Amino acid sequence: MSGSRRTAISTGAAALALVFGVGVLAQPAHSAEQTGNDQGASSDQGGGGSDKTGIFAAARIQYSGSVAEGGGKGNVTSTDVNWTPPPCWYAPYLGAKDFKKKMSADLEKAASTPGMTGHAGAAIGQTKSHYEDEFGWTDTPGYKDYNVEKDGEGMFWAGVENPDEPDILKRSACTDLPFWVDNGEAPPPQHEEAITPQILAALAYQHMQLPDTEVSLAPDGTTKVNLPTWAWLDKAVFDEVQATASIAAPGFDLTATTTARPVSLKLEPGTPDAETYPASGECTINADDSIGEPYAKGKADQTPPCGIKYLRSSGGGTYNLQATITWDIAWTGSGGAGGDLPDGTFGNAQAVTVQEIQSVNR
Repeated sequence: MSGSRRTAISTGAAALALVFGVGVLAQPAHSAEQTGNDQGASSDQGGGGSDKTGIFAAARIQYSGSVAEGGGKGNVTSTDVNWTPPPCWYAPYLGAKDFKKKMSADLEKAASTPGMTGHAGAAIGQTKSHYEDEFGWTDTPGYKDYNVEKDGEGMFWAGVENPDEPDILKRSACTDLPFWVDNGEAPPPQHEEAITPQILAALAYQHMQLPDTEVSLAPDGTTKVNLPTWAWLDKAVFDEVQATASIAAPGFDLTATTTARPVSLKLEPGTPDAETYPASGECTINADDSIGEPYAKGKADQTPPCGIKYLRSSGGGTYNLQATITWDIAWTGSGGAGGDLPDGTFGNAQAVTVQEIQSVNR
């Protein structure tokens, strides 16, 4: 698409957005109420939702597996501060006849809105010409009568906002007017934000719900100054987690699954007056997929492979032991696609009481 045409169409998109207060045509994506939790949980995210005409966007993102309750942002945090899920994308929206019905109504409403003159009015007229005239109004062909002759053979794609993106400018950055894609064909290459398995993988990552990280401690809850506290996680509670995001429409079907595998446990004592085992506080995974080693009778004089030694009493309070698991995250998707995503972390605090050992001098 030429620069002048893209600019004019973006101006038309902005003019319509002024009328409706939202992105052109595609309503902001939304998360529906969660239908389950953890095992088989799922939630929907629209590629357009519904509007006053009663037309529904054909494609909806569905999440399943271990996803956050309510479909919102999950509790996994990327270790790469520069990595974020996509703020918006383009996805299948409506077939030709339904698109014509909605677009014609929207353009008529925009044209009749007070103040829509000058550049805004011209942009609306140009946008109308873009969808009604196969010869377009510049050097790029348009769509004859909204492509109704090809109804059922493809769909118009439209911009969708990521509702979990806090930056409104990024969230509303997919401003190209809806474009046609034939069934089974890839979107035009200039639309780099068109939905792909990799984008779905990033969204599944964003919605992934990881299990709480409560390590087993010995002594449990209360320990003594200078007494090594053993810490461990059994294989049974330290397993991989999966979340899937999928989207389907006539002639279009994509899916991606992210798999998080635990690789290490980081212990932070909650006070500088402590030592960790190992000294880095990073306990690696064992060959049997457990972490650390359970305390057993007779090990009191041994150094734990994973644990903490507090050097000062917690007084009348407690120390907040932070236990954080690092997860290696990879994805697989439609057509054999796949790869790695940034490692994720999730942890929680445990209250530990540290008492001074009392002795009597005679």
